[in-house]
Amino acid sequence: MTETAPRPTLEAVAARAGVSRATVSRVVNGADGVREPLVERVRRAVEELGYVPNQAARSLVTKRHDAVAVIIAEPETRVFADPFFAQQLRGISKELTAHDNQLVLLLTEGRDDHARVARYLAGGHVDGALVFSLHLDDPLPGLIHSAGVPTVFGGRPGWADGGRTPLYVDSDNRGGARQAVRHLAGLGRTRIAHITGPLDQTSAVDRLDGYRDVMVDADPGLVAEGDFTPAGGERAMRELLGRRPGLDAVFAANDLMAAGALRVLREHGRRVPDDVAVVGFDDMPPVAEQTDPPLTTVRQDIETMGRLMARLLLRDLDRPAHQEPADGAPSSVVLPTTLVRRASA
Repeated sequence: MTETAPRPTLEAVAARAGVSRATVSRVVNGADGVREPLVERVRRAVEELGYVPNQAARSLVTKRHDAVAVIIAEPETRVFADPFFAQQLRGISKELTAHDNQLVLLLTEGRDDHARVARYLAGGHVDGALVFSLHLDDPLPGLIHSAGVPTVFGGRPGWADGGRTPLYVDSDNRGGARQAVRHLAGLGRTRIAHITGPLDQTSAVDRLDGYRDVMVDADPGLVAEGDFTPAGGERAMRELLGRRPGLDAVFAANDLMAAGALRVLREHGRRVPDDVAVVGFDDMPPVAEQTDPPLTTVRQDIETMGRLMARLLLRDLDRPAHQEPADGAPSSVVLPTTLVRRASA
């Protein structure tokens, strides 16, 4: 039976580098006050010996766990079926990995899960939280606030935290919706319908507002609520055709619902884009490029949104505790959107 070699210790690194144990500890924990030549000697010794800091001991010194909770307020079946979440998680993971932080994924199926997540956050297991896909009646923001965990939200929050809007990253949902509807109007379409997302989410409300900005006197019968899923797009499209069979264009609030709408239009013998032009929102290649016909859509950079969420949180965590929020603290970000033209409109 092969014996496992003992793990290199802090003392071994100090001996190899020819410095004190305290100097090695300061370098390993990222503290200031060590001259650069000594820092390089310690780093070289760490690499040569394969030294791995003891995370528990390191946490006692730095008060950091180098772990971030990512909380998605959706059922597991939705999270793993929607490529939007995969793209956002990819961006978050890349940024956290680049800063040697661990990602802890927490999903919320129902109210019992909210309590579980709140207990986990209050237990001090992570340094901060990234939260997205919240609904307006969701208790999570209040629970997170009570846990005292620094947080960045994905999407514009629909509430204020003590009168101050929480830190968030979002896309220009309203402006992107205006782009989509103006494009359809520019094609000569006059009976433009809209399939909304769930209206208890700010992204869906903002896209509906963008639609109304252009369609100022729109017939209310041309608007149907969906749920950001393909099945929701199908249901809304059938509802719209039943109410307004003469519609000549559809703006769906995301690509998945647009894909569902395309299937229903095909079932009803409507040619796209000849009879009905269709525009989506997201520009997710696995969806937009594979529909029949390929989907004209509004592009938002979902992966970059994830990276920026993680970057803002890490920057906030690195801000000295005594520094006032106004003194160079990170601010919320709204990313621009662009229209990507394909064959559907």
